[in-house]
Amino acid sequence: MLRVDQTVTTTPPFLTQEISLPVKGNTPVNSEYRLLVLDAPRELLDLCRPGQFFNLLCPQAGGEAPYLRRPMSIYGFYPEKGELHFLYKVTGAGTRALATLGTGDELNVVGPLGEPFSIEDDWQHLVLVARGVGLATLAPLAIEANRLSRKLTAICSARHPDYLMSTEHFAALGADVITVTDDDGSSSPQNLETILERLIAEGCADAFYTCGSNRLLRLLQKVGEAHGVPGQIALEQQMACGLGMCQCCVRPLKRDGAIVYLRVCREGPVFDMSEVVA
Repeated sequence: MLRVDQTVTTTPPFLTQEISLPVKGNTPVNSEYRLLVLDAPRELLDLCRPGQFFNLLCPQAGGEAPYLRRPMSIYGFYPEKGELHFLYKVTGAGTRALATLGTGDELNVVGPLGEPFSIEDDWQHLVLVARGVGLATLAPLAIEANRLSRKLTAICSARHPDYLMSTEHFAALGADVITVTDDDGSSSPQNLETILERLIAEGCADAFYTCGSNRLLRLLQKVGEAHGVPGQIALEQQMACGLGMCQCCVRPLKRDGAIVYLRVCREGPVFDMSEVVA
């Protein structure tokens, strides 16, 4: 039964709910990342869109008591299975506490939050570029692209081949997967620019999508502006409430020839790539 403590209307038609969900799984993906799977009702999962996030109330564990919720991008939402997925890296008190959750434990979440990615009708070949946990944010977008029968190229970057993630997931959705790593130097901006230029020359890049990395953002802005390729980015930012009230996540963006300050949690996290001040 859906137990709703609070419902907040956001930008129509999206709704936000606070709800406690049972844990179905919380397992390592590699030495750095874990996959958290929550048992979620279809009523909640039907509200989710690619690029949105939830604010998680991390438990108290090991003598630590995380005060603020942790914003976390949706890695996957599957109404047919009743599952909500998050991919996270254990880095601090909040994620260390998340890692202690076991099957049957409950986690309080608020979401889905924020503005999602969009796919325009004339964007037939999408290029996804990200590294590390940024790939988690793009995973639901790949599912949506597959549903819409769009062609997909996923450029997955990591420090080392052992840390590459989601490559099999993207390949299973029909994506052409290109892997680059710091270990062999293939993740350098120069090599990535060569790859992007080739995709554009082959007519395989109608739009760029990325998440998080300012280095990747600057590169995609440069190449996109030179060739008229639009794009979207999901920004990563420190947040407190996740609802737009605390103003903690304000960032400068360029709109109509001026600098405006917008909330990543409310007006974002997805923005037009050309607007973002890198």
